[in-house]
Amino acid sequence: MSRSSLFLCLFLIGCGASPAPQFFGAIRHDMMLEGIDFTVFVKADKAEVIRLGYLSRRERDRVPALMVRAAEAASGCKVAGPAGGLYKSPSLPGDTGEQRFQLDC
Repeated sequence: MSRSSLFLCLFLIGCGASPAPQFFGAIRHDMMLEGIDFTVFVKADKAEVIRLGYLSRRERDRVPALMVRAAEAASGCKVAGPAGGLYKSPSLPGDTGEQRFQLDC
């Protein structure tokens, strides 16, 4: 691996989770629930939850419920429903890596 490739890899590893453009300026919360790391961005009455790290397919079954818990813990509000009307990732259907929620504060 070249020196520039190594630098790029280290830089990207250090970046961590970044919010979607709609969540720029949001308050960031990092937390671990049941051994899984999450980053939650809270802005007004919405939250974006990003799961960090690798999980096998079997391990992903519990993630959607944990994402709801993470959004509520970070915001102090109840999850009213999914932002956009569906409980699914805004980027890839079936992905447990990202979810957005409407909050009821």
